[in-house]
Amino acid sequence: MSEAPRPAGPPKSIATPCVMVCAVDGESGLCLGCFRTLGEIAGWRALSDAERAAVMADLPSRRSRVDPAKLG
Repeated sequence: MSEAPRPAGPPKSIATPCVMVCAVDGESGLCLGCFRTLGEIAGWRALSDAERAAVMADLPSRRSRVDPAKLG
């Protein structure tokens, strides 16, 4: 039985908006660092490049859903 071929070189880097401030706001359901939902954060690696790009394009508009007092 032969093994599946391994990709050459290091694994492909995945774009992420993570800023290492991982605290989810209970009211909006968004991370206070990157404004993603818990589901988006948990499934980030499984999303296609296009799906990740679509989420990332929407993130700036999500900031308004969080109480500014929680953002420091």
